Amino acid sequence: MSLGRFNKKILEKFKAEGDLSISKRRQEWWGKLPEEAKKLLDEDNKYYLHQSLSTPCLNVLIECKDVYVKDISGKRYLDFHGNCVHNVGFSNPKVIQAIKTQLDKLTFCPRRYTNEIAVKLAKKLAEITPGNLSRCLLSPGGAEAVEMALKLAMGYTKRFKTLSWWDSFHGATFATISIGGEAIFRGELSLLPGTIHVHPPDCYRCPYGHESQEKCNFACVEVVKSVVEKEGGDLCAMIAEPIRGAHAIVPPLNYWREVKKTCEEYGILLIFDEILIGLGRTGKMFACEHFDAAPDILVLGKSLGGGILPIAGIVAKDELNVMGHRALGHFTHEKNPVLCAAALATIEVLEEEHLVENAAKIGDYALKRMNEMKNAHPLIGDVRGKGLLLAIELVKDRKKKTRALEEGEAVMYKCLEKGLNLKLTMGNILALTPALTITREQMDEALNIIDEALNEVEKAY
Repeated sequence: MSLGRFNKKILEKFKAEGDLSISKRRQEWWGKLPEEAKKLLDEDNKYYLHQSLSTPCLNVLIECKDVYVKDISGKRYLDFHGNCVHNVGFSNPKVIQAIKTQLDKLTFCPRRYTNEIAVKLAKKLAEITPGNLSRCLLSPGGAEAVEMALKLAMGYTKRFKTLSWWDSFHGATFATISIGGEAIFRGELSLLPGTIHVHPPDCYRCPYGHESQEKCNFACVEVVKSVVEKEGGDLCAMIAEPIRGAHAIVPPLNYWREVKKTCEEYGILLIFDEILIGLGRTGKMFACEHFDAAPDILVLGKSLGGGILPIAGIVAKDELNVMGHRALGHFTHEKNPVLCAAALATIEVLEEEHLVENAAKIGDYALKRMNEMKNAHPLIGDVRGKGLLLAIELVKDRKKKTRALEEGEAVMYKCLEKGLNLKLTMGNILALTPALTITREQMDEALNIIDEALNEVEKAY
């Protein structure tokens, strides 16, 4: 598993995007794995195309259940990553049973036909989504759902430009990397025209130089207004996560209210990408409910299939139902009854087991503990989040806020050694997204591991 053509300059350029599968520490990690893992990783490495952030892989798994994953050696990890598909916990028995039951009934539904479970899911999505969203369209993945939202916005407004954030992620297709803002996905590729970007709101690292939210004049809002005034006649939509998923950055409360007013003034649709942060993760069913700002189009995915099957989609206002003469999605599995059964069961588990409320309760407790850890660890510059969308940002110097890139990667691998799987984003942010089924005791276990890892890394550096 050689670094090949990736030299130090290339590694440094992309290190801020996450824990790279081509980093030196990844190679050191591989060296500690048992032979049975190395053998399978070597075969995986041989037959799959390589891409940073995923292949070559980190390890080999044999089980995922509730809040845990287990590797091939039998070691169990608390999973605080999970790609955010595991809101109802891995291998949720109710979701599995719903899938099995549907497999004994109708297993596929060709296009031009519908089925009972697909209609039930559509009605349920209209019931639980905020505002007056009432019409859905399903897809096999989140990136495809984002593209459907963009096509719908273009078709409705008869415009083609979009407004989105730098450092954002909306998928890995050509359209979604064009509106996204992460260099590791956009480099060396031709992108769609008309994709305009602005800095996202970030009260810890304000791009406009404000020291705190208290001293802020909301330049982040004013910049959006300025761009809209210049480009409004061509903008079809603004698309963003209402809370930045991988960074767990919560905008100021009035940010979305003001942006929504501006969008409405210029006839621009507001698209909220809740693929990663929706369905209870933030302590409300949808993150935008924290801001009292319902979108024109809501995008869902990831956890909608219960962490078992891939299903995503959009839910839009009835007035946007104007593209009947075009194919917005036309996906083979857009009304697959087995996928719809998994999605409907997932929503039922969230409601019946009060997992949204649990996310809010455990998240509040975790933030309190994380703030206590911040007082004890000079490496911690900021802690933040909503519900079980949490983050710890590591810095070399609290005043200068210099990103602790080496230390961040070291902490991540220390946590893995101790039995905690988490995501490292921007090179220095520990992104914490456990299943919404997590208990207070399990949260304590995870935070204790992070505490120990920080102690060890602080001593080493």
